Parts: sequence; C-alpha cells; structure tokens
Amino acid sequence: MYPSAPPVPLSILDLAPIPLGSSATDALRNTRELAQLADSCGYTRYWLAEHHNMTGVASAATAVVIGHVAAATTRIRVGAGAGGIMLPNHAPLVIAEQFGTLESLFPGRIDLGLGRAPGTDQITAHALRRNLMDSDNSFPQDVLELRSYFQPPRPGQAVMAVPGVGLDVPIWLLGSSLYSAELAAHFGLPFGFASHFAPRMLMEAVELYRNRFQPSEALAAPYVIVAANAIAADTDEQAQHLLRSLRLRFAAMARGLRGPLPPPDAFNECEWSTAELAFADQSLACTAVGSPASVRDTLARLVERTGANELILAGQIFDHQARLDSYAQIAKAWGLRAALTRYPQ
Repeated sequence: MYPSAPPVPLSILDLAPIPLGSSATDALRNTRELAQLADSCGYTRYWLAEHHNMTGVASAATAVVIGHVAAATTRIRVGAGAGGIMLPNHAPLVIAEQFGTLESLFPGRIDLGLGRAPGTDQITAHALRRNLMDSDNSFPQDVLELRSYFQPPRPGQAVMAVPGVGLDVPIWLLGSSLYSAELAAHFGLPFGFASHFAPRMLMEAVELYRNRFQPSEALAAPYVIVAANAIAADTDEQAQHLLRSLRLRFAAMARGLRGPLPPPDAFNECEWSTAELAFADQSLACTAVGSPASVRDTLARLVERTGANELILAGQIFDHQARLDSYAQIAKAWGLRAALTRYPQ
C-alpha cells in the first residue's frame, strides 16, 4: 500500500541524455516531455547540469535549457543541479544576468545551483577560457560576487546585473566533496550532494555541513538534497535490465570512453574488467532500482540514513517511454501531490 503523504519532497535531475541513435534535438524534446510529467506528478524541482564536449549530454547551454523547461511547465521549480552551473567557467556577472532574466520570465520558479568542477576535460576547459589553476582559490569570492548582484542596488554601484539586481534567486552549493559542504555551511546556503555518481563521501559531507552550518538571511537551518539514481519498472527484473545502460556508461568511463547512452542489451559483462565493473558499481552505489515498491523502500532507507530534507532522482534510461513510466511510478509509490515548495526557512 502506498503512503498517503511523501516522507520528503522528490525532485528530478535530468542530465538530458542523448541515447545512441538519437540526436540532441531528440534529447531536448524528451527533456521537455519529462519535465511536463514531473510538473503534473508533484515533483518539487527539475534540475539540469552543465557539461561540455560530451556527445551523450545535451545540456551544455544550461540556462537556455532551463528556460526551455520552464516555458513548458507551470508549477515546478526549474534550475541547475548535480554539478549545477560550473561557476569557474563563467563570469559571475554573466550568470547573474542569465538567471536574473530567467527569474524575470518565470518569477518564483528558478533555482541556481553552483559547482566548481569544470564539467568537462582539461582541453575543453581551456577552450572555455577557464583558469584551472586558480579555481579553488577564486570560487568562494566568485560566489560572494554572484550573490551581491542579486542584492538591492546600492548608491553609487558601478556594475549591476540587469535583470538580476534585487531579485530573489535561491542559490545552492553543490558538489561531491567536503569542500563544497563546508563552504555551503559557512555561507548558510542549502547544499546538494552528487551521490548519484560519487557517493563515497556522502555521509561525511552531510554531517560536516550540518555541524558547521551558520544561519544566514537565505536560510535559517541546514537543508540537504541528496541525489540518487532511481529506476522503476513493473518488476525488479525489468528495472535491473534498464539499469544496464547506466552500468555500461560508467564502465566505459573507467576505460576513458564517453558517448551516447547505450541500449541495455549492449552491456556484456564479459567485455569489461573486474576493476571497470567495480568502478561502475561503486559509482552507482546510491541507486534505487526495482518495482515501485522496491524503489520506494530503498529511497526511504536513504532518507533515514542521511536525514535528507529532499531527494533528487537521476534516471538515465535508454527508452524514453520507459523513463517516463519510471518517474510516474515512483511519484505514485512515494505519495507525491502537486504541491510546490522552495526550501523551508
């Protein structure tokens, strides 16, 4: 029997995957359809992530895709998550203008998640004119500069983000390390941990964030989103079969290979080393897969273990209809209702 009310809100992390044999046009159309389903099912947020030079991901121009999704939906919050907007790739003023524009177009529905990784390889990072040597040192200052552009205008202020100045755009710090957790705590910002692909330091990061959190004007108490992979189907066996695409993608990453999302039947364990398979399984340790009831129970245990205030679910499935069905079944099993939240104050 499904619960009458969800234990915590659920959100969706869409990496805008490009399945093998499809195009970026197909992927972005799929993103639009999934966002509309999420909007109707009661998911709280729909986040996308910045990645560059990846033939299997269509969300490189993340702010543009956020606008595409927000225009196709009516209720759900839309923004950048997982790694979010990779701030060192951009001037803070440009991000303030982009998200100020989005907030002006879709008031009260835009989230701005920030990460400090390149979201790509070093050659592409150079093409983005990113200075990799200084990113760790400049990131805290860049966050402060970005936040300042959303403040009310000051007398004599020489540079303003227009649109952006005076707008309420919630900023999140995102990552998979203790660095991001500590910085989010120091600034009094909500924190999202990317445990859908790097779960090893999840518990330590969440504990550090909560213990060192300093209340701020943005947030009175710690607020944590935990990311997980989630794939539901009518049976556990069917869901495990759908997961094979993601296992293959991560095994390929261990070999230094990237590309479109492969079909599940393309995965043959005999073609991969023990170390490559172990890397895939370790990366996907934070995964709920099975029937809707099985996924619900696994996610409930994750909430109990981490104390997460919210879960955000990635579900890279080769077949688009199976992906839609998976998120719809999870929403029903979790007891979602179409209720909008920001984050508790």
